[in-house]
Amino acid sequence: MTTGSTSSPHASPQDAVPPDPARPALPELLAPAGDMEKLDAALRYGANAVYLGGRGPNLRAGAQGFAPDELPEAARRAHAVGARAYYCLNSLPHQRHLRDVEAAIDEADAAGMDALIVADPGVARMARRRAPRLPLHVSTQANTANGEAALFWQDMGAVRVNMARELDMSGIRELVRACPGLEFEAFVHGAVCLAVSGHCLLSAWMNNRPANLGQCTHPCRFEYLGMALAVEEKTRPGEVAWEAVQDGPFHSSFWAPNDLCLVKYVRWFAAVGVASLKIEGRVKSAGYVAQVTDAYRTALDDLTRRTFRHEDYLYELLNTASRPLSTGFFLPGGRRLNRGLPHDAMRRPVVARIEQPSGDGAWRVSVRAPWRAARPMELLLPGLHRPELYPGDFRLENHKGETVDQLHPGMAGVLHCAHEGLATGLFIRA
Repeated sequence: MTTGSTSSPHASPQDAVPPDPARPALPELLAPAGDMEKLDAALRYGANAVYLGGRGPNLRAGAQGFAPDELPEAARRAHAVGARAYYCLNSLPHQRHLRDVEAAIDEADAAGMDALIVADPGVARMARRRAPRLPLHVSTQANTANGEAALFWQDMGAVRVNMARELDMSGIRELVRACPGLEFEAFVHGAVCLAVSGHCLLSAWMNNRPANLGQCTHPCRFEYLGMALAVEEKTRPGEVAWEAVQDGPFHSSFWAPNDLCLVKYVRWFAAVGVASLKIEGRVKSAGYVAQVTDAYRTALDDLTRRTFRHEDYLYELLNTASRPLSTGFFLPGGRRLNRGLPHDAMRRPVVARIEQPSGDGAWRVSVRAPWRAARPMELLLPGLHRPELYPGDFRLENHKGETVDQLHPGMAGVLHCAHEGLATGLFIRA
């Protein structure tokens, strides 16, 4: 089993913990990289590997992706910190798309990617023929839920399988035990699709944009005009099977499920022998990638320190959540995780990314959300360290060098602050 390191690639030497042979090896932490900035965020906050797509066929056409001349640089940046880069070819192409698939395989091979992520047997067959050196990883889109299916993919040359998202914890354990010669990967955080392993036709039907070609418009999250509706099943009279209740003029919660969050169970995944824990979100912001990666990286590293701070990780993840967090199919009933927690108190947006030093305690920043100098700011340091600085501890300038009370999204500015933790690529909340 290929596993991640026992500490973040950015941890200081004093944070390193000697491996304990009596404890299971940590899974790899696999984070999304929708573009170069998101890739940098994932690596800066401790991902062991990133997954990314090109400009051709992959399941996130909404993500900017990487041009052919950018792919070698993406691989180089990952390898420079001891991480790996996996190239997504997990769409289910039609015949007319196969030439584009061939080109994408060749690009990934030439760029030095560490694996191809596929879902279609034809794509896997093409990859074995055109790029035999590249390991094959099987996407969750393949809906692998049993050992025979997993061994089929191994016969096709796959070394890793991302299990069907519909599996519960018993199903995951049984599948890993059934195929000891394969690596298994599991999604642990992010959006959950109502369809079987993402095989959804809503977007194709409503907007002529097929989800399985990477063009999903997410109709499950649209706001629909509706009314209160309770549906009973014939053999169970008096028992509500499905209920949709209008909240305001439009309603969407019936179609949009909770987001997945399994940070509490990373120890379980390590003990079972899952090789890689995957975070969904190639179309999310770089700030999102930074916060979620940092929470899971810290949770994994805390296992080696024999500490575990579940509420700390969950508070951090609630700050990024646009929907309620739950255990999805992992536990019966999709247990909600944020009941009783102060969700509103955690909603601090990412306001800036530190770009580069500007001399004398000054740092150039790119602004992502309204940033007011009168409010405290919070540094997002790897390891879930969140020092808070107050007005007077820092000063903001615009691009003209003028001290200002506020910076606006899209602006370049300068932060004057003497905190020793500031560094290029870190994010700020306020």
